[in-house]
Amino acid sequence: MTALLILIHLATLLNSSLAIRKLLGTQMNIETEFIRTSCGTTTDPGLCMTTFSGYASEIQASPKLLARTALSVSLNTTRSASTVIAKLSKSHGLTPKEIAAIRDCVEELKDSVDELKRACDEMGSGGGKSFELRMSDIQTWVSAALTDEDTCMDGFSGKYVNGNLKTTVRRQIVEVAHLISIALTFVNHYAAHP
Repeated sequence: MTALLILIHLATLLNSSLAIRKLLGTQMNIETEFIRTSCGTTTDPGLCMTTFSGYASEIQASPKLLARTALSVSLNTTRSASTVIAKLSKSHGLTPKEIAAIRDCVEELKDSVDELKRACDEMGSGGGKSFELRMSDIQTWVSAALTDEDTCMDGFSGKYVNGNLKTTVRRQIVEVAHLISIALTFVNHYAAHP
């Protein structure tokens, strides 16, 4: 009799465990599908999925958390790019024009970092301003950060810049610009559908 009760108890636990796993799997699928659907509206769905699918459980199908995460990732990526590009200015054999272009680009990236930081801070705040005003400010700062990336690349146009230097900077800036563009898409969506 005791063996039968233990067997029934184990069967019940096993069924509960399978049900929980199925429920968690369904939740993960919903969260991942939310990321996939959201990324489909961006300018770079592949980069978007690669970047944000790992955050699916944190984002939990929330447009606000998706926008906040995208801003944070953009901020961190911009900081990293700024560091990489600043180190390039210490390379040997650069012309004065190349050094000036790098310094100007680093300044633009610092502006982007400031704007994205303000956007992240505002996204996390809840008081003071109306939702519409807060979102308008965030949209303005993220748009300005995106413009900074274009301005950075302007300094590397023309024949006076070494091709390898231009390629290295472009690789950094393109990733940053794409992530900021993705963040802006998510911010705009959240602003329209809170």
